Amino acid sequence: MKTLQSILLMVFLACPMTMFSCGSSSASKSASSEAADDTAQDSSANEEKVSFTVKGITFNMILVKGGTFTMGATPEQGKDAAKGEKPAHQVTLSDYYIGETEVTQALYEAVIGENPSDKKGADLPVESVNGGDCEWFAEKLSELTGRKFRLPTEAEWEFAARGGNKSKGYKYAGSNNLSDVAWFNDMENREQPVKGKAPNELGIYDMSGNVDEYCADDIARYSKESQTNPLIDVEDSEGQVIRGGSFADDDGKSCRVSSRSFTNGYVFGSVGFRIAMSAE
Repeated sequence: MKTLQSILLMVFLACPMTMFSCGSSSASKSASSEAADDTAQDSSANEEKVSFTVKGITFNMILVKGGTFTMGATPEQGKDAAKGEKPAHQVTLSDYYIGETEVTQALYEAVIGENPSDKKGADLPVESVNGGDCEWFAEKLSELTGRKFRLPTEAEWEFAARGGNKSKGYKYAGSNNLSDVAWFNDMENREQPVKGKAPNELGIYDMSGNVDEYCADDIARYSKESQTNPLIDVEDSEGQVIRGGSFADDDGKSCRVSSRSFTNGYVFGSVGFRIAMSAE
């Protein structure tokens, strides 16, 4: 079944409770009432890193300062850039936070009360989820924390993967050497614990490889026009955007920061997600 899932995903790829602390260094579908009993929150904002704890599981959010960048097939992507990554275009984003890692199985189970993943492990990314599961998780986590969590937009995802305003123009998220930052072409055909490779310029892990990640947008062709805080919602869309590539990618081309893919509702053992929130 895992092999079938990987094959199906490659087909899509070809188709182009809660305690807060801030540091300057940088929902079965119902959540346990125990999670809310220990709730306290910190109202400070615009810290480089915001941490929260759910039933003993701590998770970090990294601040991405807003800015303007070129999204899509930029020069460093070379001949690997696919038609769906063109035309490259200017995008301006406001400040936001994004998960330091993909949502782990431990965090997902703490919030939702169950773990749907095919391969089990507390520090492994949660997988075998669909877009609705991701949105439900964000909603329940928001209820528990008082913060407004959501999936990142596709533009937010790419900007963060590129290193935001600290970008060094790498082909992958944090390096031009994919093996430094990504789990890919895994002979065991499984994801790996988060933070096992080097982070990118913003201190964010696994934006290349490990598991593909859902974004909030519907898949659609790019426009050459400049955009501000885009969120693409298309009637009769082919599917929901996924980004980052995974352990199942043989050559790593889908692990590039501009690579795009989508799924139309199928659940894969190589697709997970990370969360975002506005910096307000």
